[in-house]
Amino acid sequence: MELPFAESYRIKMVAPIKKSTRAEREQWLKEAHYNLFNLKSDQVFIDLLTDSGTGAMSEQQWSAMMLGDESYAGASSYYNLKTAIQNILGFDYFLPTHQGRAAENVLFSVLVKEGDVVPGNSHFDTTKGHIEFRKAKAIDCTIEEAYQTELEYPFKGNVSVEKLEKVFASTDASKIKFIIVTVTNNSSGGQPVSMQNLRDVSQFAKSKGVMLIVDSARFAENAYFIKKREKGYENKSIKEIVSEMYSYADAMTMSSKKDAIVNMGGFIAMRSESLFEQASVFNIMFEGYLTYGGMSGRDMNALAQGLDEGTEFDYLETRIKQVEYLGNRLIEFGIPIQRPIGGHAVFIDAKKLLPNIAKEEFPAQTLAIELYLEAGIRGVEIGAILADRDPITRENRYPALELVRLAIPRRTYTNNHMDVVAVACKNVFDRKEKITKGCKIVKEAPIMRHFTVKIERM
Repeated sequence: MELPFAESYRIKMVAPIKKSTRAEREQWLKEAHYNLFNLKSDQVFIDLLTDSGTGAMSEQQWSAMMLGDESYAGASSYYNLKTAIQNILGFDYFLPTHQGRAAENVLFSVLVKEGDVVPGNSHFDTTKGHIEFRKAKAIDCTIEEAYQTELEYPFKGNVSVEKLEKVFASTDASKIKFIIVTVTNNSSGGQPVSMQNLRDVSQFAKSKGVMLIVDSARFAENAYFIKKREKGYENKSIKEIVSEMYSYADAMTMSSKKDAIVNMGGFIAMRSESLFEQASVFNIMFEGYLTYGGMSGRDMNALAQGLDEGTEFDYLETRIKQVEYLGNRLIEFGIPIQRPIGGHAVFIDAKKLLPNIAKEEFPAQTLAIELYLEAGIRGVEIGAILADRDPITRENRYPALELVRLAIPRRTYTNNHMDVVAVACKNVFDRKEKITKGCKIVKEAPIMRHFTVKIERM
């Protein structure tokens, strides 16, 4: 008999989580203005808001933290991280930052100017926010297959080279400095980008004389999918695949709170010494000195260790199989999700689950609210609220996909928790015909509104 799958770790420490009543959740959500970001953590039973900084570190990472060098300049922890980035990712120059959006802020301060155009694959919220804050334009060039949630297509995160061609043909060449590829593609459902697509986009960028930058929050999960789904990579190690992925890139930004399994941290890495020198000015202004940026020495040590652990197959298999487990439970219940199942989260198709809710009433946010009320589960809307308003017309943007993301923290919950999530989703699904009213925005920030927006139910 074949042995069943088991996690590649054992539990060493636990933290209690509290259950609540529906009446309590209704009151808490009302006080939070129906924005799940505003809930206190102890008001949430299973927290799937994000996988960013919410995972459990290993004993090796905790041990590395105790050896952190907190020297202001030239700390050994900086050089530990520099070595890990060189060995695993292949970049000679890097700048530490406190998280991914800080890396974007520093790098885009050099590269993005008013009137510029930045093509890519479904820029995530902070990426697009930093572009539009500088009065530039982010243009989505994701392949069309990404918008068909029931279609089983192995690399829905891919960039369409045909769409890139159209962007370059219709834009002043001086306005495009780089193409950005997000791996995995979060906004399209945690979908991977193939090695062939990275190769093709890299060749296209070179032909146009522009840089290729990789937004790398979940690069290791992307490498796992290349190994499992792309011919010719089945016998390669994750580290070998990662090495080839970055051979096609000129620079990268990293939110290390995802695939490096730390609670805080990020960095920029690049091949160009000139770009490093230009970005260094902004890193010192916004983050800190060059050898610590926005990070403590102990956090850099944990990050260096996490880059190594996070690019090992056994860890990734355990992590992704839990996401797959939840996705398959939802599929069994007939719940519409983005398929194939992604690496860090399961994305529910809110348009299909709540067909009675008009796009103007934000179906994904409505579904996220219902799921919290059902069982104290906190997900996040990846839809029109996150898409924000057009910076010129100030009209709401309605993306092709209205999704609720259930992002699973690394090494944190058991499959029993996933069963609770699945049944809670099924309960909402079973009463979907009774959900006929959505919600409306009553107060919002001028940019990246979804973090602080105030909402009312209709």
